[in-house]
Amino acid sequence: MGKYKLSWKDLSWNDFKIYLFALFKAFIPKKRLRNLDDIEDFIQSKSAWVSQVTLYGYLKTRIGTRYVLHFENDEFMKSVNLAKWNIYAEALQDLTFYIFSYLKVNFDYQNIDKAKEIFEKILDDETTNNMPLNIIKDAKNNFNQRLHDIDWDNYCNDLPFNPSALSLYKWAPIAEELKKLDRKIVLNSVILKWDVIKKEFKERIQF
Repeated sequence: MGKYKLSWKDLSWNDFKIYLFALFKAFIPKKRLRNLDDIEDFIQSKSAWVSQVTLYGYLKTRIGTRYVLHFENDEFMKSVNLAKWNIYAEALQDLTFYIFSYLKVNFDYQNIDKAKEIFEKILDDETTNNMPLNIIKDAKNNFNQRLHDIDWDNYCNDLPFNPSALSLYKWAPIAEELKKLDRKIVLNSVILKWDVIKKEFKERIQF
């Protein structure tokens, strides 16, 4: 079998759809979040949006006008794909914990076990999108560790998205010396994106 070379074409259409249509979709009326199915869809789509927009945005900013050319580099593509899935896995955890903490605090929602059920279902569904099985396994283990220590009454108000912000800093395929210079900007960029999601969630939730 000949060597298969990755290129920009190997990034799924869904990746670019989320990235390119983000502004357009902001003008589409959004339905209320009324049940757990709505919550699941929100967690999956918004986690994907944050992880991909922040990753690709950071890469584009750092690489500049030669951004597209780097997608012809096989090793770079592998690094991008690895980063994408790891950041997404962390984003899913953060948003799941945030939402169920928010529901408990503001709606007196008690069926907290649904958080793990929804999180694992989203991950299992991502196998159809070729999410690496080892990343899925690690994400489930990490979720269980965090679940053991979480304070549901305070999580939503206590820097809930720091782990995914740090994940972008860790996994982005950028030289370490450059990332150190960018640390504050990178972390803030993720938190600002999550602020948009938090605002939208509060406006749409009707549980």
